[in-house]
Amino acid sequence: MSADLPEWYREGYDNIWLPYTQMKTAPDALPVVGTDGVYLELADGRRLLDGIASWWTACHGYNHPGMKEKMKAQIDRMSHVMLGGLVHEGALDLSRRLAGLLPGDLNHVFFSESGSVSVEIALKMAVQFWLNQGIEGRARFVGFKAGYHGDTSAAMSVGDSDDGMHKAFGGYLQQQYIRTLPQSDEDLAELKQFLRENKDSIAGVIMEPLIQGAGGMKFHEAEILGGIAEACRKADVLFILDEIFTGFGRTGTMFACEQAEVVPDIICLGKALTAGTVAMAATVATDRVYEAFLSDDPEKAFMHGPTYMANPLACAAANASLDIFEEEDVLDRVKKIEGHLTQSFAQFRDKPGVVDVRVKGAVAVIQLERIEDTAKLREEFVREGVWIRPLGDVIYVTPALSIESAEISALTEAIDNVLNRSSWNDSNQ
Repeated sequence: MSADLPEWYREGYDNIWLPYTQMKTAPDALPVVGTDGVYLELADGRRLLDGIASWWTACHGYNHPGMKEKMKAQIDRMSHVMLGGLVHEGALDLSRRLAGLLPGDLNHVFFSESGSVSVEIALKMAVQFWLNQGIEGRARFVGFKAGYHGDTSAAMSVGDSDDGMHKAFGGYLQQQYIRTLPQSDEDLAELKQFLRENKDSIAGVIMEPLIQGAGGMKFHEAEILGGIAEACRKADVLFILDEIFTGFGRTGTMFACEQAEVVPDIICLGKALTAGTVAMAATVATDRVYEAFLSDDPEKAFMHGPTYMANPLACAAANASLDIFEEEDVLDRVKKIEGHLTQSFAQFRDKPGVVDVRVKGAVAVIQLERIEDTAKLREEFVREGVWIRPLGDVIYVTPALSIESAEISALTEAIDNVLNRSSWNDSNQ
């Protein structure tokens, strides 16, 4: 480890365990000392243009003045209070605003601290929804290959645990129905038949709408999403949408499900909910689901309670983020970002080793035949002054929705330089 690194880095690095990282062989993580707009500031003075917005959380960029002001005001009043038997203005305001933004009658908001936990909550809600009506045995879920819903146990079980990053846990997880995501009318017909035949064991279907994120940035059309929703309705199984990645403008509308005019029974939100400032997530249910828990019997209540649910500071951040969406016409910016990315990324289609190039909203993906060493490729991007973290066989960007045209051009130029560089190409021949 270099002596030029900050003292705090040299003294603490041996004690931290980083995510998705083989700590024995992985290159040392970069020390970040600050953020500014769409840039990460490193300890050695370098600035990296962040092409993935800290796993697509920082939707308004870093250090937005409006968010900082409102979060500082909140921490002066109240940083936290439990939600068991107590409630506060920020939580009620945020619940009301989310219900107003979401389609249909998604009116009942249950808060938590992470997207993975919001999925766990959705699955528990779905199982108890049936039990509260005296219907037993409906405790399994249909998920889809290349799906990713988080790293906790039930969330892993409804993702692609056979071929994905969680394959080591196959024997540990509850067995679910993991199917290939439909791509045609014939596929949808097969799914409808499967749901009809197995509905007595199925609590619900869960999927990521329009884009399967961490499973490979795979896209599907709004018609497919609508067809799956219709299949669930006809079979009378709950439809759960995981919009932790796709929500809050990422695909061009506030929520991806709007593009198929679909209202799920339960929706999971997170990531950009607080615009990359404080951990928070939400699971939102329709009137039908919520009313199944209303009873004179206390045992029919939903028995779940994250310690920091509806944390006042997180609520202040989320409300501040929604203010920005209202005041700055963010969705119009996403349309412009999509247009620029579509035009700029078209040049990569003819590059050697490129299988596909696809753009949706503020998501742009270059799929390659293979990437032999994602860590090496990440280092090449750092040399170009950008932070891009390749995933599997794809290079993707999910920039802040505040990114400027010149900065998109800089990202594109950096990718072009790296793909043209022989030191990277040689390892993929």
